[in-house]
Amino acid sequence: MADDNTCRVLSIQSSVVYGYVGNKSASFPLQLLGFDVSPINSVQFSNHTGYKTFKGQVLHSGEVSNLYEGLKLNGLPKFSHILTGYIGSSSFLEKVSEIVLDLRKHNPNLIFACDPVMGDNGKLYVKPELLPVYRDKVVPLADIVTPNQFEAELLSGVKITSEAEALLAMEKLHQCGPKTVVLSSTNLGSEGHLLCMASSVRNGKRECYKLQFPSLPVYFSGTGDLFSALLLAWLQRDDDLKLALEKTVACVQAVLKRTMEYAQAQHKNDEALSKPSPDSMELRLVQSKTDIENPTIVYKASSIPL
Repeated sequence: MADDNTCRVLSIQSSVVYGYVGNKSASFPLQLLGFDVSPINSVQFSNHTGYKTFKGQVLHSGEVSNLYEGLKLNGLPKFSHILTGYIGSSSFLEKVSEIVLDLRKHNPNLIFACDPVMGDNGKLYVKPELLPVYRDKVVPLADIVTPNQFEAELLSGVKITSEAEALLAMEKLHQCGPKTVVLSSTNLGSEGHLLCMASSVRNGKRECYKLQFPSLPVYFSGTGDLFSALLLAWLQRDDDLKLALEKTVACVQAVLKRTMEYAQAQHKNDEALSKPSPDSMELRLVQSKTDIENPTIVYKASSIPL
């Protein structure tokens, strides 16, 4: 179990009342793995945007400044980690970079894990003005960064069509500041598979790994948030990039498999459904407690020679 005195994470990302994305996807696994989690929500919605409708609020820089000021007035910026996910406002994102700098005044060893959520499969789902804020202000402060393939291309300026180009993109991200770069998913795997790639630089020495796993034929919401939270936790617990990658993927795959089986069972029992409903596709996190705490490694990572 992680040490309660050293594992306190400020998690800044989206949240929903119903279901599991953003902070709802990240907090429970982090808590199971020994982290005290303090969430700040960048948006607060009734449910994720994959439903036919949603209601709620988008927070801006003033709201996050107010919340953080309340913590400071009570002497509470006592965090070992900060984790960021979806943020929809550039002013909010700029304020996050200021918070990271302030937290490092209190703890120079603060670990900042950034999931630069901007888009996927060639399509942005945030405003374009967030890209330069991530690239120039936020990513340079991060210790760990977990973009998908599209986000890595945006941040590095490298088009990724091969493992060699992925390695180059990760190297460029290292040069910006992060010691650990993990491409959470790429289309570089064999048919029917995704490829995850990871790179870390320690004491001037770089180690790189790749891990292939099956691509499931349905879309899940909240998987990137789950991936980043688990990676942060397992890196803290094991201090081993290869093992942390294997455990993270094992847990995510177990959660997705359980979720898909549940959705298929619901679909089978309701002939009126032409496809699984968004409700039935919500991540089965609580039901995956054992897998989160003790993942069974099925897919092994292999070293990439440099």
